[in-house]
Amino acid sequence: MSKENILTLENVHKEYMQGKTCIEVLKNVNLAVNAGEMVAIVGNSGCGKSTLLHIAGLLDAPKEGKVKICNIDCSDKDVKKNTLRLNNIGFVYQYHHLLKDFSARENVAMPKIISGASYASSLKEADVLLIKLGLENRLYNLPGELSGGEQQRVAIARCLINSPKIILADEPTGNLDPVTSEEVFKLFVEHASSNGAAIIMVTHNHALANRMHKAYELKFGLLQPIILDNLTKI
Repeated sequence: MSKENILTLENVHKEYMQGKTCIEVLKNVNLAVNAGEMVAIVGNSGCGKSTLLHIAGLLDAPKEGKVKICNIDCSDKDVKKNTLRLNNIGFVYQYHHLLKDFSARENVAMPKIISGASYASSLKEADVLLIKLGLENRLYNLPGELSGGEQQRVAIARCLINSPKIILADEPTGNLDPVTSEEVFKLFVEHASSNGAAIIMVTHNHALANRMHKAYELKFGLLQPIILDNLTKI
């Protein structure tokens, strides 16, 4: 496996105020993920896993600490975060965030089009991904015409369309049946292996987490490495 560092969190601290009470969500979190590495983060609901992903993906800023993407310090004021995010990061959210007036294939193609690729070639790549995910009969459907699981698969295809160096996935298989979940997992494995991507996946599924290269638990704001059941690794 390549040792090229793709994502680093250094002493990341995040807190929120609830009335007059300060809630520490993340306490001096450190995480380094290399190219081709798949990392799972587990923890109870509300422990801050999504906040951690948002900070790693430059959607939120830590109160203290640094985020580095491909060794670029993202706290530097000269860093164009939107461009860095578009070219390097793919997201799969808990909620799909699909554009309701665009078809499945158009939703998937959108990041590619925004990055400068042609409309036609972007749609062609979108079709390939959607077919891999079993949506060959849903290419032209609007999000409102898709089931929750189908919308999630569209969101996963959208995440992969720009071949990102980092994939941040928040419960990506939570709404999927076991067969589709396995297909999605294989896609992530393939992407990590062939593109040298770093994948950080938040999941409640310990069996899935145990198939990653590394697993961490977020508890009381602290991120600690853990060893899960001795199941087959990827």
